[in-house]
Amino acid sequence: MTGLNYNHLRYFQAVAHDGNLTRAAVRLNLSQSAVSLQIRKLEDRLGHPLFERRGRRLHLTEAGRIALDHADAIFAAGDELLDTLRDRGQARQVLRVGALATLSRNFLVGFLRPVLGRGDVRVTLRSGGQDELLAALDGLNLDVVLTNRPPLADERAPAIVHRLTEQSVSLVGTPALVAGATDLRGWLDGVAVVLPTPGSGIRAGFDAMADRMRLSPRIAAEADDMATLRLLAREGLGLAVVPPIVVRDELASGTLVEAAALDGIRETFFAVTPKRRFPNAALAEILDAAAS
Repeated sequence: MTGLNYNHLRYFQAVAHDGNLTRAAVRLNLSQSAVSLQIRKLEDRLGHPLFERRGRRLHLTEAGRIALDHADAIFAAGDELLDTLRDRGQARQVLRVGALATLSRNFLVGFLRPVLGRGDVRVTLRSGGQDELLAALDGLNLDVVLTNRPPLADERAPAIVHRLTEQSVSLVGTPALVAGATDLRGWLDGVAVVLPTPGSGIRAGFDAMADRMRLSPRIAAEADDMATLRLLAREGLGLAVVPPIVVRDELASGTLVEAAALDGIRETFFAVTPKRRFPNAALAEILDAAAS
């Protein structure tokens, strides 16, 4: 019986991580037909199809997921061997994190804190939309996706959704704006507000609260990411509806103050991970810390 051809495995790994045969072929400096042929030879050797096409993208089959797990482990071990024999220091484990572009960066840093600055872990961060990040997770290009919107179950790409924590939401603003009233009704009736865009959980909760109070707050601005809401609040454009963690530094310095906690409105954070035979040890450590 002939052994495994590692060139075939390298070409397969490149296409699996890219999700696109044409782009991978360009990076490998080979023709698309040559790469496709090498992958077919690997499939023949393993006895299973490794990809299935969905629209314009290639997605891994279950056999493909297993093959990629082993390919990543094999080539990572090779890199570690080179590092060791070339005396380039201890090999570092890579943790690939995708974060929803609208997510609070304070939350992101807090989640990663157990491994930040460690010599044996290198963290790579990627931000984007939920669909884009989950597609990368499905293709095993990410180890975890952090989001405040739990994904719908997908039988073709099963994932584990870890509920991490939830944060309260408050009305915050500059001291001058907050001084204009003394209760929630007064602030919402007399001062403009800065809100998350419609479709977010926080916005839905705020709209429902305003409806119950029979109020129609004047909206100064809307933004789909917490960093922008933070900046707008600092500019004094209006009272912002945000979790206090987003403006933690401003609250500590007095640049912003908390007018009122919005009872019943919460932001929940989730970590989405693929079902893998070889889980990332650094990620498992972080999830254990978050659970405790």
